[in-house]
Amino acid sequence: MYEQEIEAAKKHFEEILREQIERAKRIREEGDWIDYSKLKPIIIGVAGGDGIGPYITEQAQRVLEYLLRDEIQEGKVEFRKIEGLTIKNRVKHMQAVPDDVLEEIKKCHVLLKGPTTTPKKGDPWPNIESANVALRRALDLFANVRPVKVPELGIDWVFFRENTEGAYMLGSRGVMIDDELAIDFRVITAPGAERIIRAAFEYAKKNNRRKVTVVTKANVIKKSDGLFLDMAEKVAKDYPEIEWDDWFIDIMTAKLIDPSRRSQFDVIVLPNLYGDILTDEAAQIQGGVGTAGSANIGKRYAMFEAIHGTALRMVKEGRAKYANPMSMIKAGAMMLEHLGFKDKAKRLDMAIDICNNFERKIVVTGRPDGATGEEMANYVIETLKDPKLEEKWKKYTGQKP
Repeated sequence: MYEQEIEAAKKHFEEILREQIERAKRIREEGDWIDYSKLKPIIIGVAGGDGIGPYITEQAQRVLEYLLRDEIQEGKVEFRKIEGLTIKNRVKHMQAVPDDVLEEIKKCHVLLKGPTTTPKKGDPWPNIESANVALRRALDLFANVRPVKVPELGIDWVFFRENTEGAYMLGSRGVMIDDELAIDFRVITAPGAERIIRAAFEYAKKNNRRKVTVVTKANVIKKSDGLFLDMAEKVAKDYPEIEWDDWFIDIMTAKLIDPSRRSQFDVIVLPNLYGDILTDEAAQIQGGVGTAGSANIGKRYAMFEAIHGTALRMVKEGRAKYANPMSMIKAGAMMLEHLGFKDKAKRLDMAIDICNNFERKIVVTGRPDGATGEEMANYVIETLKDPKLEEKWKKYTGQKP
């Protein structure tokens, strides 16, 4: 009865296997990391995206332009607006990222990107692929780095979420048999797992971190998660000075909210879907997804964004200007660090801490009873101008800058 569908599925699966084998070979042959210190100018692309994206991205850009004003004037840094990464234009071309938009993005070295719409069932848009997934694949942004810090709870986590494999890699390429059977694919390659796990261990080593935790469901998903865990064991042998352990994703979600356990986690590395879920939970502990930024890093390109969605309802209700830009400003701080402007990144992180967690002179609620995104960005800039910023931060946190 289903012979024709089964034969088509077999052919489809063979194509996927051959494609992924070739991709694994390319990963093994990839070159060295880009050296930003040798670039002039460093080109920062800015794409607002959809919904509240253009509003919060504009405010983050204002903060970054203030911090980089000397470098911009000297021609060392250039901001470049990227048009067309919107759901309307993507649907017009029926591409997750239209070819001409991707070409412009590839002319930049890093991308500051607002949230983009991924259509789901019931939406007015055709079911095109996630722009994020497409960009991560096209630019080979294999490491999604998401820090979460809540000093009063003893939380200082850095997540390394694998970005180009797992359940999302082939999320739009599953098989449906006669509306009766649906099968999706997930993929883990040895070189893909090795590079994200090694990136986590390298980060721990360079930043004096004490521990790396590997999260899988290898007891049940034995092939793909099993390979990820096996690779972690191999990589860990190259870093004998760093402690490591592994947890299953279900109990790990519980332990992040366990006061007796959560302060024991440090650097956390995990496959794509688990990382997406766990970092949203972690961001909520920090104060909500609106407070969290993320870095998507590859050897040639990097993309920095908020971890939340487009909040289309806010736009429809005329509240877009009240959207909190702090997630994008935090992403900007991560971008500065990645580009080598470590002192500026540290200063921005301190300003974010003061504005968000300590002084709280203004508060963004997402509604007219709170501040606008522009007012919040102004608050951050004014805090950055304070010559006693570091002293103030030390007083609030009890830490050394």
